[in-house]
Amino acid sequence: MTNSNETSALSISIDRLQQRLAELAAIGAIEGTEGCARLALTDEDKAGRDLVVTWMKDLGLDITIDGIGNVIAVMPGEGAPVMCGSHIDTVRTGGRYDGNLGVLAGLEIIETVQGAGVTLARPLAVGFFTDEEGARFAPDMLGSLVYVGGMALEEALDIEGIDGAFVGAELERIGYDGSAPLPGLVPHAFVELHVEQGPVLEIEGITVGAVESVQGISWTEVVVTGQSNHAGTTPMHLRHDPGFVAAACANFARELALDIGHPHVATVGRIELHPNLVNVVAASATFTVDLRNTDEQKLQESEQRFMEFLTATADAEGCTVETRTLARFEPVIFDETVVDLVEQTATSLGHSVKRMPSGAGHDAQMLARVCPTAMVFTPSVDGISHNPAEYTSPEDLEAGTNVLLHTMLALAET
Repeated sequence: MTNSNETSALSISIDRLQQRLAELAAIGAIEGTEGCARLALTDEDKAGRDLVVTWMKDLGLDITIDGIGNVIAVMPGEGAPVMCGSHIDTVRTGGRYDGNLGVLAGLEIIETVQGAGVTLARPLAVGFFTDEEGARFAPDMLGSLVYVGGMALEEALDIEGIDGAFVGAELERIGYDGSAPLPGLVPHAFVELHVEQGPVLEIEGITVGAVESVQGISWTEVVVTGQSNHAGTTPMHLRHDPGFVAAACANFARELALDIGHPHVATVGRIELHPNLVNVVAASATFTVDLRNTDEQKLQESEQRFMEFLTATADAEGCTVETRTLARFEPVIFDETVVDLVEQTATSLGHSVKRMPSGAGHDAQMLARVCPTAMVFTPSVDGISHNPAEYTSPEDLEAGTNVLLHTMLALAET
């Protein structure tokens, strides 16, 4: 085994990490930008998976693929591993860091440890989980949810995507319907490195976020049905307009978030009208509402108030409403010991650090169900993410990855 003197000077190669980030970003690259588009289980996702698995093989790791397509790579060694990881699927207009950093940082950490010839009490592991974004198949964090036993594999395989494809058929098509058992291997601990995807660290001039919790998430799809009619000849008081109901709900969601107060957020991110013509009152409106809060009771309050407004507005307009839950996760509190370790590690490496919640969902919140878990945040320039303009400086990438490295090394000796 090793001691702290053998590992205290270890540092990752930022050049090697950036090279891998660039090579992965080239798959599904969005022309004229630094971003990429690799929706889950598409051909682009397959190509990205194949590249990362090749890198895992190059490091001599023991690689397993389970029935939902999660890929876990473990160093040789005894005992439950200390695991890191994230996802490599993106939204349609994604950046090169979201998710990808957490996976490729894990590869870089393992290569750094191997290169130093260090023997640990526990092996290290890195994984990437299927469909974290939920952009093609809802809910988000699908792969990690199935990994920890939160959803049956059979149910997950039968999920239909926004394009009519099914999870199971797409996994088989791209060759990632693996045979490793589910629920999956339970790690000794799990730590996920991720770009903040928000402005707090940059605004406050802080290098590292020690993430204490993840907001609860409520995603609902709403279908409002009214009566299609002529836009010029139908008096306003005789209309049954789903477009009006959708617009009113979008406005109310924002007012609701402001009334409940920080850190509550609410978003109507998708609205589709039918027949979607300039001179026709819509026959139907389909839209989504995304509600988030770190407090479960406040999240439930926001859900109730939104549904009451939706029902009352639709009734007054003479429309009918159907709703469907796309995702619902309660807030998650991370393991205090691991959060403390992240904070202490960042401080010992000379970095400023802030304990903070995450406003976005992450695979770590699923792993927290089965093992001690925490996250490391590194700043996002201008707080931009889910956007090709997403950027984190090399200095911050290096700092965050080194914090992850030394956090994992400490956990591997416990």
